[in-house]
Amino acid sequence: MAVYWVGDIQGCDEPLAQLLDTLGFSPSRDTLFVLGDLVNRGPASTEVLRRLMALGGSVQCVLGNHDLHLLAVAAGAGRLKPMDTLDGVLNASDRPALLHWLRHQRMAIWDHGVLMVHAGVLPSWSVTQTLALAAELESVLRGPDLVDFLHQMYGNEPASWRDDLTGVARLRVVVNALTRLRFCTADGLMEFAAKEGADAAPAGFMPWFDVPGRKTSDVTVAFGHWSTLGKLQRSDVWALDTGCVWGGCLSAMRLGTDGLGELIQVKCEPAQKPG
Repeated sequence: MAVYWVGDIQGCDEPLAQLLDTLGFSPSRDTLFVLGDLVNRGPASTEVLRRLMALGGSVQCVLGNHDLHLLAVAAGAGRLKPMDTLDGVLNASDRPALLHWLRHQRMAIWDHGVLMVHAGVLPSWSVTQTLALAAELESVLRGPDLVDFLHQMYGNEPASWRDDLTGVARLRVVVNALTRLRFCTADGLMEFAAKEGADAAPAGFMPWFDVPGRKTSDVTVAFGHWSTLGKLQRSDVWALDTGCVWGGCLSAMRLGTDGLGELIQVKCEPAQKPG
């Protein structure tokens, strides 16, 4: 049995198919963890969702900002943006099944000694707290209050975590940390404008994974979201968004018998120009 983690697919179904072939992936034997942004910007979001759904229980996914954006647009709580490529899903005959499957994916996963999120983890959050907060959000995404929440999901405030946060404010911090975070201050104030590499941190900010004393520094956190960061493989972090949709690579990490990761990549043709 092999275990793999794959970075942002973003609607690029042909590279996904090629990667699965390269891995020799067998749904009866292997496990695939997808680190969010399954859809959007690439040409075949519908096909990506159908492919992953067909793999059944061998695939587990966390949701990214583009996945939540699809749910919001589908619910009438968000608007399509000029670079979005979500019409295929929105107009699909099996749209209800696709969206139902998507909203039942996870916001954070802990397995094989790896914490999986799409974007980041606030420095004050332990693995246990991260999973508990993710579960709160998952309950809303799967429940009757989904549409009401999606109408209030967007926004940058509050920009930091407090244990006494409640309601939408609490959930928005969780969404933003798990699906949008790149840079924060040492005390966890999030910054959302900067999208360049780790060396382009705004004054007073740093990559979330470099905050001294981060409570998840004793485990491996696997994430995507940050294509300008590129591949990063350390004992405490695996960054696997290598810009497939921009003409980079679709990257997977294979867990070795020694507990270390082995990187496997397929080169991609650009589906979008950065911008």
